[in-house]
Amino acid sequence: MSNVLLCVGNSMMGDDGAGPLLAEMCAAAPKGDWLVLDGGSAPEREVAAIREMHPQRLLIVDATEMGLEPGDIRIVDPDDIAEMFLMTTHNMPLNYLIDQLKEDAGEVIFLGIQPDIVGFYYPMTEKVKAATETVYQRLEGWMGDGGFERL
Repeated sequence: MSNVLLCVGNSMMGDDGAGPLLAEMCAAAPKGDWLVLDGGSAPEREVAAIREMHPQRLLIVDATEMGLEPGDIRIVDPDDIAEMFLMTTHNMPLNYLIDQLKEDAGEVIFLGIQPDIVGFYYPMTEKVKAATETVYQRLEGWMGDGGFERL
């Protein structure tokens, strides 16, 4: 498989569930040539599997605080993640995870979806659901940055 999609997030924390929702959508009706991994809130569990696959492209999708409007989607330079995102719901900082995988993937793309509400037992907002649907629709025929702007 030349493309791996790593979906990150916690579905029990409102908009942080964008990644797991995307994984569910792909499981129900796959789009394009992607092997989909639901990394949940501990995506580091998938490192060994991704390393064995040596994908040409690794796309990581996560709800990400970028200071934008809720539901906005951006490609984020992995080198900027450590400086930008001090708060995380994950066990390991994503920049560390990305650094581990850069050696094993031809291209690593980090795609952030701007959340509105991240808190235990909050429902996902409609804007983030719509953004997740947009990402899902663009998986088929993905080229370059998938048509998304860079932050």
